[in-house]
Amino acid sequence: MGRVYNFSAGPAVLPEEVLKEAADEMLDYKGTGMSVMEMSHRSKAFDTIIKDAEKDIRELMNIPDNYKVLFLQGGASQQFAAVPMNLMKNRKAAYIITGQWAKKAYQEAQKYGEAIAVASSADKTFSYIPDCSDLDIPEDADYVYICENNTIYGTKFKELPNTKGKDLVADVSSCFLSEPVDVTKYGVIYGGVQKNIGPAGVVIVIVREDLIRDDVLEGTPTMLKWKTQADADSLYNTPPCYGIYICGKVFKWIKKMGGLEAMKAHNEKKAKILYDFLDQSKLFKGTVEPKDRSLMNVPFVTGNEELDKKFVAEAKAAGFENLKGHRTVGGMRASIYNAMPIEGVEKLVEFMKKFEAENS
Repeated sequence: MGRVYNFSAGPAVLPEEVLKEAADEMLDYKGTGMSVMEMSHRSKAFDTIIKDAEKDIRELMNIPDNYKVLFLQGGASQQFAAVPMNLMKNRKAAYIITGQWAKKAYQEAQKYGEAIAVASSADKTFSYIPDCSDLDIPEDADYVYICENNTIYGTKFKELPNTKGKDLVADVSSCFLSEPVDVTKYGVIYGGVQKNIGPAGVVIVIVREDLIRDDVLEGTPTMLKWKTQADADSLYNTPPCYGIYICGKVFKWIKKMGGLEAMKAHNEKKAKILYDFLDQSKLFKGTVEPKDRSLMNVPFVTGNEELDKKFVAEAKAAGFENLKGHRTVGGMRASIYNAMPIEGVEKLVEFMKKFEAENS
């Protein structure tokens, strides 16, 4: 069996040429006589790998000099705690709840201070992004928090909330490097890499320097202090070396593809193929308000649970993997990250048309 079309929400599809390159270097990385998996994180070879990776992501995202880039472990979920621990000076923060991960971050923050839900789309199963132009944000809030692209529900903030001058913290796990971004609009922008950038095991945290400080919440573990990590250039302890190495290769691949403007065009083109089909289909329906649709995660249903199951099974047999929706939503979900080729989406739509003809 060859490569399948992998629509997994994460860990997810990676660019084939990156995997081939890593395979070629598996036993002997650039004449070192060893794999990146085996080398010291203090070695000259690895020092070059991590510094190049940082340089490339800074270029891709146009990250200003007064922001630090940290390559950490523990996934985005560990940052749910690190964010309040590092930022909650007044022990108060505003959270916008647009899905399961925003909700989990909000619940975690409640352990450390007063987390206030200032907006939510829970009333309609998170199928839209609430209006965030004039929210009631407390005067003494330390920050405003969003999950920018909601992997499970397929929504995306097209406009950032009006934070009334407070620092914006955004979890961008599932839209990382999918389009250009103005980093200066955020105090902290972070994400797990296992959706759009690399293998599971790395979380990248981009944080403005004035937010990296010593006076964090009492009891904050040494490892969860951004200052610990920033002062040591992400090498306070052994970092996830191999994961960082693959991320670095993906950054180079994105640059080669033309950077984030080119990625956005590529992703819009792919998503349009699928959304256009869903909008005219008699059998399949998208579940998200059109204006809030994600380019990365596309949930859809037939309205019949048995038929959904049949579709997922037949799709799998035809070489389309991981189309089952998240257990909280049911139905189907196609995650079409940067590395998903256009023909993967075209072939999926072709298969959906055939399924519709056979089952209507």
